Amino acid sequence: MVEDKLADEKTTETKENTPDQTKVVPRACNFAKYRDLIACLGFTVLSFVLRFQGIDKNNSVVWDEAHFGKFGSYYIRHEFYHDVHPPLGKMLIALSEWLAGFDGEFDFESGHQYPDGVNFKFMRQFNATFGALCTPVVFFTAKTMNLSWPIVYLVTLMVTLEHSFIALSKFILLDSMLLFFTATTFACMVKLIQLRGCQLTRQWLWWLLLTGLSIGCVCSVKWVGLFITLVVGLFTIIDLLEHYWNKKESRKIYYKHWILRIINLIIIPFLVYLFCFKIHFLLLYKSGTGDASTNSLFQVNLEGTQIQNSPRTVMYGSEVTIRSHGLSPNLLHSHVQLYPDGSRQRQVTGYGHSDGNNNWMIKFGRTTGRYLDEDNKRLNGELVPVRDGDTIRLFHVRMGCNLHSHTISSHVSKGNYEVSGYGSEEVGDEKDDWIIEIMEQLDSANTNFGKEDNEVLHPISTMFRLRHKDLGCYLASTGLSYPTWGFHQAEIVCKYSWGKRDKSTWWNVEDHWNDQLVVDEEYVPPKSKFWTDFILINFAMASSNNALVPDEDKYDYLASKAWEWPILHKGLRLCGWSSAGVRYYLLGSPFNTWLSSIALLVNILLGMVVAIKWRRQSIVINEESCWKLFTLLLFPFLAWLANFMPYVMMGRVTYVHHYMPALYFAIIAFGSITEYLLADYCTVKAFLAFLSMVGCTYIYWYFAPICQGLHGIGSHYFYLQWLPGWDIAV
Repeated sequence: MVEDKLADEKTTETKENTPDQTKVVPRACNFAKYRDLIACLGFTVLSFVLRFQGIDKNNSVVWDEAHFGKFGSYYIRHEFYHDVHPPLGKMLIALSEWLAGFDGEFDFESGHQYPDGVNFKFMRQFNATFGALCTPVVFFTAKTMNLSWPIVYLVTLMVTLEHSFIALSKFILLDSMLLFFTATTFACMVKLIQLRGCQLTRQWLWWLLLTGLSIGCVCSVKWVGLFITLVVGLFTIIDLLEHYWNKKESRKIYYKHWILRIINLIIIPFLVYLFCFKIHFLLLYKSGTGDASTNSLFQVNLEGTQIQNSPRTVMYGSEVTIRSHGLSPNLLHSHVQLYPDGSRQRQVTGYGHSDGNNNWMIKFGRTTGRYLDEDNKRLNGELVPVRDGDTIRLFHVRMGCNLHSHTISSHVSKGNYEVSGYGSEEVGDEKDDWIIEIMEQLDSANTNFGKEDNEVLHPISTMFRLRHKDLGCYLASTGLSYPTWGFHQAEIVCKYSWGKRDKSTWWNVEDHWNDQLVVDEEYVPPKSKFWTDFILINFAMASSNNALVPDEDKYDYLASKAWEWPILHKGLRLCGWSSAGVRYYLLGSPFNTWLSSIALLVNILLGMVVAIKWRRQSIVINEESCWKLFTLLLFPFLAWLANFMPYVMMGRVTYVHHYMPALYFAIIAFGSITEYLLADYCTVKAFLAFLSMVGCTYIYWYFAPICQGLHGIGSHYFYLQWLPGWDIAV
């Protein structure tokens, strides 16, 4: 290839240099080194200035500060909460609030003004630091990719002056942290490509470790960090295949490569992710808004829990709430609404929050021929405990119906039976009956508390299954949700279980009321298990993410489609649009976004041309030139694709800020394609880079108000209204 020939020519020229000329080389190298160092520092300072500039001009809660600022305050107050994102980013926000001396009392209500005692400026500056540090990271990345210094400076300036990056960095959000760790992950991967020739050295191992730590951090801020992880995974597969085809390498060395990558790129990121949740649980030890997303054991161990000590033996006639042990740990619930089809009987759902419609009374099964006395508490004057193997009937206290199942298909999952609320105390049949199967009994955390009867049902500590007397299927929570007619509550079915350890069929009594019994205050509930809590919380996060779907009956003017982002079809107002306040508009720089989008199309065409030429043997691609193509063309494009395509395919609601990581890689792709196409034209390349830097700077200055704050009436900014979808001046 041309590049290889140029490299050979440069090598020959170096060998033929005179002694006087060779003395100049170190000076040139030192000059380039100090030039790049000064340039990097200059860009970084500029990045900090632009992101810190006027950061407190809008002294109200802006956009998602209402969420993430509030989540940070929960850590200050140690109150448990639930969110769709992993905890690292929000714990860093909590750290900024703690450093700012915040007491956690302000609730971050959207649009509300920050009180005088809340140092929101420092909190925003802490967040902006992550955005500003993307500048030296992209500089390092471009240098490591062996881009020439004009292109390195151009790419760095584009990231520094990107309006959307600046705007998002100014507020208490996760986006700047996500972008920073995404950038460091890619930078570490590029460094590993550069160090391919010295693998298994101490330096290579260090960068492999840093890659794993970056992956762990980016995935611990948002799950979308998995997108850049996929690119690292692809690079790793290619690298290992190359080792596999290297016949000079021993199998021992080859397996060592596998082990090191498994440890650093899989185990270490997972440990980082796990560690974040461990700290998360340790900090949030009080009852809070997120209790409903967890199981009974987790809740009962929180300070101030709503689950109170109750009588330790569940009797017939007791009123109880029953919580699932499945991946969606909701309480068994029923309400007045009917199924729209199927049996058209009362809906039975899973609902996480405390509600009177969660209350059931345990009665003798209809097939037992036994009935409680008139007081609904005793049988022939005696209290009777609920035992393993008993046939019971669950009677809904408010609706006056029975928990019932029949051979009607379930409404969301396939292959299961519907569970409904049917009949009354007088009306019913054998399909109202369920058999108790006790699966596990947990001992009290109080070692002085006596051992309880393992054959009897106890609140909190007894895990049991309910097998339908007639059908033989088990009451289960599928982890799926009903559509709008079921209020998006959890689906409850009767299913044939794959085994006894199928936790979707396990239940426990959470609350227990019986005025004929005495509460044992010495009982201390068992501690919850970290692994169980970890798995359940992550599944609850996934369920909440899946629930973020567009409402077809409601127009969301803030939402946008993925296809709109690369062409800047639409922006996003980050706050109220009153002319009396300072306003921010989330929109990518037209210079950066449009040029980078064109570059991505050129990348595809260029890749096709190279592939066709190689196929026709018009060019010879050796190992080094292949990796050069990977570094300049393949990996930046794949990083963009991995961070863009999921939003095209996913059904959840999407917004402009979701494009930020993809835009970062589109900018890098623009620089690398320019470098590749103009490799033989150094003067032209430097001139075009200079012109581009001037254009980038001018466009930043022109559109600066959208990220630095719009003041006064909107008509002053009609000059920014380039496209009809930009509602800046309206």
